[in-house]
Amino acid sequence: MTDVRVLGGSVDRGDEILTPEALAFVGGLHKAFAARRDELLRARAERRDAAAKAGKLDFLPETKEVREGDWQVAPTPEALRNRRVEITGPTDRKMTINAMNSGAKVWLADLEDANTPHWSNVVSGQVNLYDAARETISLDTGAKKYELRDDVERPTIVVRPRGWHLPERNITVDGEITVGALVDFGLHFFHNAKYLTERGTGPFYYLPKMESHLEARLWNDVFTHAQKELGIPHGTIRATVLIETIPAAFEMEEILYELRDHAAGLNAGRWDYLFSVIKYFRDAGEKFTLPDRNSVTMTAPFMRAYTELLVRTCHKRGAMAIGGMAAFIPSKDPEVNEKAYAKVTDDKNREANDGFDGSWVAHPGMVALCREQFDKVLGDKPNQVDRKREDVSVTAEQLLAVEETPGSCTEAGLRGAVDVGVRYIASWLSGNGAAAIHNLMEDAATAEISRSQLWQWVNNGVELEGGVKVTADLVREVLAETRKELAGEIDAEVLDPAVELFEQVALADEFPDFLTLPAYDRIQ
Repeated sequence: MTDVRVLGGSVDRGDEILTPEALAFVGGLHKAFAARRDELLRARAERRDAAAKAGKLDFLPETKEVREGDWQVAPTPEALRNRRVEITGPTDRKMTINAMNSGAKVWLADLEDANTPHWSNVVSGQVNLYDAARETISLDTGAKKYELRDDVERPTIVVRPRGWHLPERNITVDGEITVGALVDFGLHFFHNAKYLTERGTGPFYYLPKMESHLEARLWNDVFTHAQKELGIPHGTIRATVLIETIPAAFEMEEILYELRDHAAGLNAGRWDYLFSVIKYFRDAGEKFTLPDRNSVTMTAPFMRAYTELLVRTCHKRGAMAIGGMAAFIPSKDPEVNEKAYAKVTDDKNREANDGFDGSWVAHPGMVALCREQFDKVLGDKPNQVDRKREDVSVTAEQLLAVEETPGSCTEAGLRGAVDVGVRYIASWLSGNGAAAIHNLMEDAATAEISRSQLWQWVNNGVELEGGVKVTADLVREVLAETRKELAGEIDAEVLDPAVELFEQVALADEFPDFLTLPAYDRIQ
């Protein structure tokens, strides 16, 4: 008999989620799939080392038949056919209600990068998803009452569980720490699958951080197992995969193929994609050294190749192509808004005209702007999957043409990376994974880009504009200055560990794969 234990403390209404039956279901997932997860994580490291040594990646010769084969993913369910505006955000109660009232077509309910895996967040997020599915959710803070509006169309809920790499130490199975992804998926599926299936509104998922089609195969087997266990018809689950790692960009078709009974589409997760490019080729020299983060736009040649290939791949196989994030938060300053709105408009206009079927925003105030750009292209059509983009042909060299990216490495860029990275980590450690920083809604990808870029600059001896060489001492100097500047804004009890952690993950001799792993050791 499987021994499943909850080590985390009491959370309001946690007994409704952590039932013996639900925990047994999660325990079954862990016993069936955790070992394969471990093997695939080891394979990631081996592949990264080989790619770094070769200085390149390529499409897999062993899966050529899949890329050249005649196949389609399963037909898209009605609830996912119109995805022109998707709002993203964590599953805390207030933001859940705001997302449900936003007017977006889809809410990406984020248990991953916009969430912190504090035990209270893990469990209360499941409570809020349960209530949101049934439209019974409300919140009274004393100062304000939040309720679902009757005059707004409800978005389809698509849940993003944690990536394969993250653990959940507050639940053990036969003494083993569980896989965070299986806990998030398992608890949500167990409590909501039958209800959502009866209404045709799910269960639907976003799958993050995958690096290969074998990882997609694992998810497909998890879905098949879960549906069988609960008597849900095979293929009811639909998953959209975030193509947010550079190796996954070379396996888009294979990933869709592995999930073909359960696939809904692919998403261009731009910020994590940049992080992955830096991480994968961090020690490959000047050829893969990116300029300041803010100067790397979606019009950079290697980013254009990635997004064009994603649309082409999805529509070739009958799947949806979802564009990237507009992270801007409307400001009280009209001038700030005017400039930001113009940039977001251009970005969403480009995506719609490139063939994307929808795109992401982080704030309800940006829903209408995004919808307007897609309405211009889609009209009354729910999507443009019929636009096959057969004009697109992308090579491995184009996907890796990082050196063609315009822009410079500057002192302002270095200082900005330290400032935003420390601010975000402080927010994360405090329990908030969706942090409003300088009028942008930032998640873990922001800090990952910041610290990985500085690691790359230091270890590749990059010179900033003006000739100053980036060294560990220079980063520490800027870090100390940043700590003084933020001392009046952020409590020392979170600022000091945030500074310490940023230094650890930006300047370690051996590059830490994810900052959220050492960060997780610092929270309850």
